[in-house]
Amino acid sequence: MQDAPQVGELTPPNRTLMGPGPSDVDPRVLRAMSTPLVGHLDPSFIEVMDEVQDLLRYTFRTDNQWTIPVSGTGSAAMEAAIGNVVEPGDTMLVPTNGYFGGRMAEMARRAGGDVVHVDAPWGEPLSPADVADAFAEHQPDVFGFVHAETSTGVRQPDVSELTSIAHGHDALVVADSVTSIGGVELRVDEWGIDVAYAGPQKCLSCPPGASPLTLNDDAMDKVLSREEPARSWYLDLSLLEGYWGEERAYHHTAPITNVYALREALRLVAEEGIERRWQRHERMAGALKAGVEAMGLEMNAPDEYWLPSLNAVRVPAGVEDGQVISRLLDEYDLEIAGGLGDLSGEIFRIGCMGHSARPKNVTYLVNALGSVLEEEGADVDPAAGAAATAKKL
Repeated sequence: MQDAPQVGELTPPNRTLMGPGPSDVDPRVLRAMSTPLVGHLDPSFIEVMDEVQDLLRYTFRTDNQWTIPVSGTGSAAMEAAIGNVVEPGDTMLVPTNGYFGGRMAEMARRAGGDVVHVDAPWGEPLSPADVADAFAEHQPDVFGFVHAETSTGVRQPDVSELTSIAHGHDALVVADSVTSIGGVELRVDEWGIDVAYAGPQKCLSCPPGASPLTLNDDAMDKVLSREEPARSWYLDLSLLEGYWGEERAYHHTAPITNVYALREALRLVAEEGIERRWQRHERMAGALKAGVEAMGLEMNAPDEYWLPSLNAVRVPAGVEDGQVISRLLDEYDLEIAGGLGDLSGEIFRIGCMGHSARPKNVTYLVNALGSVLEEEGADVDPAAGAAATAKKL
């Protein structure tokens, strides 16, 4: 028999998280995770469940009854959304302008759907005219779009226009709000979004494990009237309704500690006020953006599509992105990330999310990035970047 492994006490590094997620976690959320466990059907936990649902409705800006945290990461909420509203034989229209539109397509295929595309280059939002043309050609049953594309730093404008097009063709709309919830203006009901899913680890500054999902009555009616069950038992919303609805019947053991964490993270949202929180993210990211531009770098997204929570910054000529990222991690305990897919090697992805969207973090990021880039031979002016950031804070 193998001897017991000798494993020491866990001592992870104390990083400053300014990548595409996770973000720094507020100490209150960490404290909430250290509170005692109760059973997942304990009356006290059911009260917590009710509170989390109310807080999620506030944060999503929705009155949807069916608003829950899915047990799992943001990808679980994504698969719950797509795997339940897309039935075998349905057609789903998805975008090609980023990495996560591709993930939508893969999940729709696995749900038995036929996938069609509305095209846009990486780094640009969808055009309503192109969406209208795609609907006229394909007549999809479901339309998915990414509100805040983490791979490109682009925010999708014209959301109400897109949902109007879809509803004019009797299609349901699924919105990826993983990088927007709690940090960028998001109004599920007002904008006509039928289904929205998110992750807790970005602008909500909560460890992953319980992920927001909301469906309106039209979407839930489709889920409950399916001719065959969803292919995932664990993510079958017709079964989860029994646990998160009025019945509170056993389905699975909820991640109790993660739900505690999400409750506290959402309490912080409510205390700050959702609109003030959106404004804080824009102000902090605006200072970051001013700093990187003043030092001589370029943003990947035009100003009108800029995504405050995820700043995609072009890698300057003569610099290897992986070397910069590694040096920031090794020398500054500072995390940023490189590009994905079509933008691999071309951009830095710099988050400004939740508890990380603070003057201290933004100042540290701009100074450290400028210093490393200059040492790597980039044509940058770190002092100008630092001054521009300070002026905005």
